[in-house]
Amino acid sequence: MTVIANGLVIDGTLRSARPADVVVEGDRIAAVEERAPGVSAARQYPQARVIDASGCIVSPGFIDVHSHSDAYLVLEPDAPSKLAQGVTTELNGQCGGSVAPRYGEARLSSDWASLLGERLTWRSFAEYRAVLEEARPAINTVQFVGHNTLRSSVVGYAGRAATPDELRSMVRLLEESLDEGAKGLTTGLIYQPGKYSTPQEVQTLAKAAAARGGFYATHMRSEGDAILEAIDEVLALVEATGIRAEISHLKTSGKRNWHKIDAVLAKLDDAVARGLLLGSDRYPYCSAGTDLDVVFSDWAGEGAAKAECERLADPATRARIVEELNASGRDWSAVTVGGTWHPENKRFCARTIASLLDEFPSPGEAVCSILEKDLCRTGAFFSGMCEENLAKIYSREWVLAGSDASLRAPWGPLGADHPHPRAYGTMPEFYRRLRALGFSREATVRRMTAAAAERFGLAGRGIIAAGAFADIAVWSEDGFSSDASFAAPHKFARGVKCVLVNGALPFLDGRFTGERAGRLLKD
Repeated sequence: MTVIANGLVIDGTLRSARPADVVVEGDRIAAVEERAPGVSAARQYPQARVIDASGCIVSPGFIDVHSHSDAYLVLEPDAPSKLAQGVTTELNGQCGGSVAPRYGEARLSSDWASLLGERLTWRSFAEYRAVLEEARPAINTVQFVGHNTLRSSVVGYAGRAATPDELRSMVRLLEESLDEGAKGLTTGLIYQPGKYSTPQEVQTLAKAAAARGGFYATHMRSEGDAILEAIDEVLALVEATGIRAEISHLKTSGKRNWHKIDAVLAKLDDAVARGLLLGSDRYPYCSAGTDLDVVFSDWAGEGAAKAECERLADPATRARIVEELNASGRDWSAVTVGGTWHPENKRFCARTIASLLDEFPSPGEAVCSILEKDLCRTGAFFSGMCEENLAKIYSREWVLAGSDASLRAPWGPLGADHPHPRAYGTMPEFYRRLRALGFSREATVRRMTAAAAERFGLAGRGIIAAGAFADIAVWSEDGFSSDASFAAPHKFARGVKCVLVNGALPFLDGRFTGERAGRLLKD
């Protein structure tokens, strides 16, 4: 038995905060109760492990509804950057990329594959699940299947439409994975090879997922110039398939598109009100993070990293790519180098492409040189959003907290990377921003916990109540903060005293205890 005593319980239901002890037995909350006056917790519960939560909020563990930790839960099962933020559950396999199923030409992202090494043994979703359970992650994961992973398993990375037989094979792989424990389907329609799919292809897969009760989350075909058309594509898919859908990391990218935010929100408000959309999620930063090679045009990026490297090795083709990049009109002061792989590129981390023109003759040459040395695995940050629009997005109660980040650690193989600060700071920053907008503590906690569990059908999660799973965060409201930055991202969030996941205690007073009881969740 564990008792969390003397804390202020915010239970995820909008009920007012109240002093109470939370009693945990096994993987469940046994009781939430006031203690007898004048009786210490140790005396009232003599057989229990007592955690003194004086001065702290006791809430459900936070749910990161958009994450990318599929592979790293195997590599670093303590999930340190997430636990330090109070996260107890992640929704992984987002933006069309998942660790399974993995057949044919399908390749994991370069950082996943390189770091996993001999641990990368699975093909099917069931095989991945077995490896994950053997690793015993500290937090829960809800695993989606990525459309890009399905497509590369069957079609490869060719820039063409899928044939009817190939589409049937993708559907079979998706159905098999859903039967083996996956939650639904995600798309990343700006990425290789999903960008070559037709709306009909995606609808066919979504219909198969819906038939098995699955969900759909999408990184839309555009978040900038064609964002309104991209939203219409999502709504048409929902109307055609009946699937429950979420738009990932809502934004209007590029300054020339910022003015569209009111039209975007009006369209989504209507869709949510009509039951066509569940809502959206968003990280609390105005710079995105993805691979640097997304700046390539379709022809230059076709075939992903291997083909890109071959093009860069050919002088004439490389010159064409450089010329295109230089003529693109992109604001290179808004593109910052993130994680790199080659030792000679390390000095460029956290510097904008524009700032590198003292070393390179043009932005295109800088991009191509860095990518060539990194074998097209370089990360980047794109500062194409504005604070005013972020506040408008967060004013909608249907927008939840999603980091869009893998778990990280400041040590070991993950410590050598240069991630987006959202990997370490999403939850405290989300909480801070909502409170600044006038949302109550109770309403803010609900959006980080119960609202997420309800949206994705996670029964018994996201609340503090007798009978619920013991996923709990104990944290100081005044101390809950993050110092992680784009220049120095590997900094743990502050203010979390302890975290329980399924009754285990993997994080206590800044220490990762090794108690790990996370699960792959389907319901």
